[in-house]
Amino acid sequence: MAEIDVAALQPVGEFGSKAWCEACAKYGAQLLEDAGLPQHLEWGFSEIYTHAPQRLLAGGRAMAAYYIMVKDGRVSGGDGAPDECRALPGFHVKMPWASICNQSRSKYGREGQRQRRADEQEMFGEMEKYLGKTNPLGLGGGPKAVWPQEIGAALGKGSEQGGGLHNIAASLQAPSPEFADLPVTKLGVPVFAQMTTAQKDAFVALCGVER
Repeated sequence: MAEIDVAALQPVGEFGSKAWCEACAKYGAQLLEDAGLPQHLEWGFSEIYTHAPQRLLAGGRAMAAYYIMVKDGRVSGGDGAPDECRALPGFHVKMPWASICNQSRSKYGREGQRQRRADEQEMFGEMEKYLGKTNPLGLGGGPKAVWPQEIGAALGKGSEQGGGLHNIAASLQAPSPEFADLPVTKLGVPVFAQMTTAQKDAFVALCGVER
């Protein structure tokens, strides 16, 4: 297949929208197909974005999610998170849409990923203090992540130069209005401590947390 020109990609939809999920799955599958993976390899990737705005579920869409699957020597992917994919060893997560939406538009390599995680941990910690409860978003507890070397190399190819699945997905993502007026870090992570009380309450609700 032709090399993916990440710099030429344009936004196709908001984070978690059907158009964005389908595009991410298509390019992710291409990266794996181009890598010439071993025939015996079986692996699944799925991300489910819970509590997504209703506009992203228009048309009877069951969930905001996408998947990529390597099975029986074939690479596939698309909108949703089928059980067949989630039963495979790999990377499977469920995250509140609002908790990772805005920062997913930022492009970065290894150092940027490290900083994003640090910023997110700060945000989660501030939310815990504000709500007075531990892990209010219910993070963690999923299956152990499995990243075969061939998979990691394929999906991360060229990430330090702006390539790789993350930067492709970021290039395809359009902004979401919920974050237009929120304080954020350089990488787009919401700064919970700097929000007004009204913003904090709105953001908590957007993450699906009941007070």
